[in-house]
Formats: sequence, C-alpha cells, structure tokens
Amino acid sequence: MHNRSLSRELSLISLGLIKDKGDLKVNKFQIEEIFESALDSLINHCREELDNCESDLENASQKILDSELQEGFDSSYSNVRDKLKKSLTKIETVMNTLSITLDFPKLIVSSGQIDIREDVNQRICNIINNLKSIDADIDQAMEGWRLKRLPRIDRDILRLAYVDINFLNTPVAVACDEAVSLANKYSDLQGRKFINGVLRRLQTS
Repeated sequence: MHNRSLSRELSLISLGLIKDKGDLKVNKFQIEEIFESALDSLINHCREELDNCESDLENASQKILDSELQEGFDSSYSNVRDKLKKSLTKIETVMNTLSITLDFPKLIVSSGQIDIREDVNQRICNIINNLKSIDADIDQAMEGWRLKRLPRIDRDILRLAYVDINFLNTPVAVACDEAVSLANKYSDLQGRKFINGVLRRLQTS
C-alpha cells in the first residue's frame, strides 16, 4: 500500500470519527488522537478480512469436494465443470483480497512515519478550514442533488478527492481513481455509482 493511499484511507476513517454537526471542529491534539483511533480501526478491519478469507477458502474447498462427489453419480460433467469454475473464481477473488490484506503489516510500520501523520493532518485541516466552500463546489457538480443528502462516508470521500485536486495538486485522474478505490471498499453500490458520476463530471470540468 502506497503512503498516499494509506494517508487517504486513514483520513477517511479519521473524518468519520469527527462528529458532523454542519461543521467539523477539532484542534491538532484532537486530530492526533483521532488518527490513533483510525489506525486501530484499520488494523481491526484487516484482522476481520483475514478471518473472512479463511472462511471463504473453506467454503470454496467444500464446493470443489461436493462437485467431485457429484461427478460419480452424474454422467454429465457440465454441472460439475460449472461448479468448479465458480469455486475457482471465488478462490481467485479471495486470494486477491488476501494478497492485499497481507500488505497491511506495512501499515503498522509506515503509520509511524511523520510524513503520513502530517499528510493526514493536512488533509483533515484542509477540509475543516474550507468545509463550506468545498461542499458548495461539490454541490455544483452534483446536478440537482446536494452533498448533505449523501451518506457521511460518501460525502467524506468526495471531500478528500476535492482536497487532492484543489489543495494538494494531485492529478485529477489519480484523485478520482483513489476516491473510487475508497468507495469500492467503504461505500455501497448506490454510493459507488453516485461518487463515480460526480467524479467523472469533476474530471471533465
């Protein structure tokens, strides 16, 4: 996991830990405490992902075994092949997830680096200090919708993308790709589609 991607994810989790009452007000000391809580949340999420991977692998293995047993009773192998393909696809998905998850031990080491902590602090402060103007600009790209109507996680993903583009000089395409990655991990299907649409309009504006 690249440092910038880690910073964005920790920033997103940190923002979710700040109470949203129309404004976001925290001081630097509070941000540091929130960062530590966000780090704990991310590590716990990794542990859960590993547990889920183990369960999914067991289920996939059982499906393969069931398919092999069925082959002995059924002269037609089409159903067996279909089940094997589905099981293998599931295993591939699980292994990809596991591969990503195993990268997270680096998180524990890299999160102690000053540059990541400062980057998270900068992102959060940019949002807090410019919240009204950021939300107003995003509203203009939402074609009739309002940012405040979105779930909190979707709002924060869009805010972070805006900060990347307008405050941190991140290329628009990179900022949008990173936001989509966060949406794929933390939002639901409807949220992902909506975020994709807003970001496409930001890309072409």
